Amino acid sequence: MPRLLTYNVHRCVGGDRRLDVDRIAAVIDEQEPDIVCLQELDVGRARTGMVDQARSIADRLEMTSRFHPAMRVEAELYGDAILTPHPERLIRADALPSVPGIPGLEPRGAIWSAIDIDGVTLNVINTHLGLVPREQRAQARALVQDGWTDACTGPTLLAGDFNATSITRPYQILCGRLEDAQRQLGLRPSVKTFPSGFPAIRIDHCFVSPHIEITGVKTVFSPLARTASDHLPLIVDFRVRPES
Repeated sequence: MPRLLTYNVHRCVGGDRRLDVDRIAAVIDEQEPDIVCLQELDVGRARTGMVDQARSIADRLEMTSRFHPAMRVEAELYGDAILTPHPERLIRADALPSVPGIPGLEPRGAIWSAIDIDGVTLNVINTHLGLVPREQRAQARALVQDGWTDACTGPTLLAGDFNATSITRPYQILCGRLEDAQRQLGLRPSVKTFPSGFPAIRIDHCFVSPHIEITGVKTVFSPLARTASDHLPLIVDFRVRPES
């Protein structure tokens, strides 16, 4: 049964303010995921020692990596990645809409890979939405109608840090096309991932197409996970419905 893990790694800087790529890789490795969606990765940035964090984590996990730089500062990159040990191919990596006239907004993006597991091709989209409700709404609309989830054929999973709880409009826009994995299971209470030291809110999500049956959702409360990043990883177990 496949397992997806989505994780905002906070450029591999933990709650103790220590930069440690190995620690992030260890948190992931303990869960043995088939698909890893990571947000807030630095690639070649001076502030984190010029390391390619996406490739470094992938190498430690013996996986391949697809990285999309949502933000470029000359040769320095910052963005999101999809990792997997399974055969895969990149379908799309692109920017998401921003809102003009609001200073200080970080560029946002999404990355889509087709991953083959047990003879089934899964569409996996990883994203990290902005912080301002107007931009979140625009980005959520793009993900459902601008050649992202609307262009997917077959089993689809959209995961990441959406910076939006389940009572917000961006979340509702996404649920107009896909189903929240936790809602499908009817989890009460819900699995929360932020902040890692005392997880109180649910802003990391996984949304799925009708082809996907969720069999489990959890996070990790180990001392390592609670220190490695400001988010905990969200872990989703699933299967593809036979009729798909």
